[in-house]
Amino acid sequence: MTYDLAVVGAGIVGLAHALAAAKRGLSVVVIDRDAQANGASIRNFGLVVVSAEEPGRQRKLAERSREVWLEIAGPAGIQILHQGLLAVAQRPEALTLLEAFAAMDSSAGCTLLSPGELGRRQPGLNLENLRGGLLSPAEIRVESREAIPRIASYLEAELKVDFRFATTVNGVCPPVVDTSGGPVRAAKTVVCPGDDLTGLFPGFIARHDVQRCKLQMLRLAANGLRLGSAVVSDLSLIRYPGYSSLPEASSLRARLEGDSAEALRNGVHMIAVQSADGSLVVGDSHHYGQTPDPFGSEAVDALILQEFGAVFATAPTVAARWTGTYASAPERAHFLERPGDDIRLVMITSGTGASTAFAIGEETITELFN
Repeated sequence: MTYDLAVVGAGIVGLAHALAAAKRGLSVVVIDRDAQANGASIRNFGLVVVSAEEPGRQRKLAERSREVWLEIAGPAGIQILHQGLLAVAQRPEALTLLEAFAAMDSSAGCTLLSPGELGRRQPGLNLENLRGGLLSPAEIRVESREAIPRIASYLEAELKVDFRFATTVNGVCPPVVDTSGGPVRAAKTVVCPGDDLTGLFPGFIARHDVQRCKLQMLRLAANGLRLGSAVVSDLSLIRYPGYSSLPEASSLRARLEGDSAEALRNGVHMIAVQSADGSLVVGDSHHYGQTPDPFGSEAVDALILQEFGAVFATAPTVAARWTGTYASAPERAHFLERPGDDIRLVMITSGTGASTAFAIGEETITELFN
């Protein structure tokens, strides 16, 4: 059999391309070296960020990807655990930044909240330490470690996509994909390598100065706290481009460099989301290199928990810890390369796979097959 499309990589980016192709009625095979989902696509918050993305193209990609998540969630058996993003401000500079964001046209639907309104909206916050906040209704949260396998199962059962797990791709030369399980024939191929920088087409990847970003994350045991939405703090506001690109962000950054220098050095910010069992996924940190070491740091975890304690009044109990890596490149959120007429290489280099992959997949398939 010769497939219309072979997709190399079964993370969220690969699955997004397979979905876009299968919805067009194309025959698709997905090939992945691992026996099951194991990379960055399942080690994250499962947070589809929209309002905090950079206005313009990146924001539009996130808006469309959110639509696709909502379209497939029911058929694929994926639970939307909560909706919205609550950004809370500890410092006056953070509140000024949120006020500036709220005044923008792109913030339509977002609501500024006073400390009292924060408390009513989200019980359990450390209100003595908070000056206000901003609520965006656009974000959604899924459990990544469950959602990714369910998307694959949905593609296989309902859209007749074939999967070849535990299979390494050694080379791509359409119409043949050379694999450890023998040749696979496909008219066109999309390579979605995640953070594999030296496997397929390393020269094209090297053009973009791609590194790996290592992150640390924690799961906190359920303790009665119920989140109505994802929660982020001051440190997050200088990382998300939707906020950090505003002029007011410079004052917040200067303040944080004075009183949170260690957190900044370790790329720490605080995102908290909740799972169905009441436990919280909290993180994260950012360390960069071609091959970051695989070891977690207790000191970095302590910085994350310190920021959690500044936002929430509850004392956390750590139930699990893990590290992950994703591809990162300066000044670009993703890129597409054309190693051949019938080959596309797609890499998201900003940790925004859950937020933008579905829209990127649709664009790639439209360009490749039209």
